[in-house]
Amino acid sequence: MRSCALNVEFEAVIGIETHVQLATASKAFCSCPSLYGAEPNLHVCPVCMGHPGTLPNMNAQAVLLGVRAGIALHSQIARRSKFDRKQYFYADLPKGYQISQYDEPLCTGGYVEVENAEGVKTRIRLQRAHLEEDAGKIVYAGAGQISGSDYSLVDYNRAGVPLLEVVTEPDMRSGKEAYAYGDELRRILRFAGISDGNMSEGSLRCDVNISVRPKGSETYGTRVEVKNMNSFANMQKAIDFEFERQVALNRSGKVEEIVCETRLWDEVKLVTYAMRRKEGLADYRYFPEPDLPPLVISEEMIDGVKASMPELPSAKRARYQALGLSRADVVVLADEQDTAQLFDSLLLTGVTVKTAANWIQGDITAYCKESKLSMAQLKVTPAALAEMIYLIEDNTISGKIAKDLLPELLQGKGNAGVKALCTSKGLLQISDEASIMAMIDVVLAANPKQLAEFKGGKVNLKSFFEGQVMKQSKGRVNPGKMQQLIAQRLAAL
Repeated sequence: MRSCALNVEFEAVIGIETHVQLATASKAFCSCPSLYGAEPNLHVCPVCMGHPGTLPNMNAQAVLLGVRAGIALHSQIARRSKFDRKQYFYADLPKGYQISQYDEPLCTGGYVEVENAEGVKTRIRLQRAHLEEDAGKIVYAGAGQISGSDYSLVDYNRAGVPLLEVVTEPDMRSGKEAYAYGDELRRILRFAGISDGNMSEGSLRCDVNISVRPKGSETYGTRVEVKNMNSFANMQKAIDFEFERQVALNRSGKVEEIVCETRLWDEVKLVTYAMRRKEGLADYRYFPEPDLPPLVISEEMIDGVKASMPELPSAKRARYQALGLSRADVVVLADEQDTAQLFDSLLLTGVTVKTAANWIQGDITAYCKESKLSMAQLKVTPAALAEMIYLIEDNTISGKIAKDLLPELLQGKGNAGVKALCTSKGLLQISDEASIMAMIDVVLAANPKQLAEFKGGKVNLKSFFEGQVMKQSKGRVNPGKMQQLIAQRLAAL
């Protein structure tokens, strides 16, 4: 048996459960604020703390965002769904149960389409997406995780925050494919205004289910869950490690050591480790939530959500490609909503497609990375950026001046008028022939040795003289006119 396993090629079978915090102002069933970063246990009340006699009241905005997610993910929206109590007893669950949806979820089916580096598209099927409430957050003192911590504290600010749990079919076969799925799902949720998807703040968390089987087999192996991945990079590493671990156990004849359990990812040791045996559905003792009526979605609501749906990433990428941009440009410009919005705003001012793409992907992105800012935090207006670009094109300022000036523009200092700002700083380009010729004569007189070598046949020194004139003008001279006049002046020697 073991010798057979040594010759077998295995494949991973991967499904992902993604817990998405919905972008609502308040919690799912009470009026407590849904905010990240507040003082621990500040945003709590008798309802979200599960005090006896309190009743939940469904957040209508959470329902609307759930419907919007279903439409964005090509799911079927249930006109009638219901809530259930999911029983489990953890310190971060004050009620002793979670209000969730079991057998009648809000959304069923759907898919997320991912594209690899070669442009090949694959659809990852979705099983369901349902509404539920979040648990509190356990804070481990002395370490960032259970391993190595001294004691635990519980912050209940997150308890009751509305979640949408998106569950895939077991369609993925590698950590890389799982990364692509998670990345595109988050992109869709962000573009649709459903969630900020900030994994470092816990707004989006992934639980990975992985098993292995011989390639070509239709039989699933024993499934292991790896919980609470806080980045797609860690999720990919955890999947790759777990695949190798399970394959090694198969090859060594220890397949019985692969058990249905929950494991955690150790970011330091780069390994998964057992947390607990996995509960079965019977352990959760689901039953219908007695304090909430069935959730009924009207056709008018669905039509309204469809009508207000913003342009989603796949449609935006298709539109950008139709503008003639390369796939590489499209991937960058449609990656973040803020980037796409700035690009679209520049196009509306009349800036050409490629010029807008180059400025955003080049100097503007570099400034954002260096300043640790998102493009949404930039104070520049699209009109000011467009004016800067037009000033370059009509030779009012040089490209070098524009690049030097850009940080100030991105801070909003040119919103009242870029040309006026350039004038006040003495940055307007010098295009007057007499002024340029005077600078050329000064440079030639100051560099007699190089001038003699040029006359002796070292014609490549023309570039040296051009650089010196540019330096003397502090980057303000019109480069095209300057090169033309230098050529004329040197030819006349």
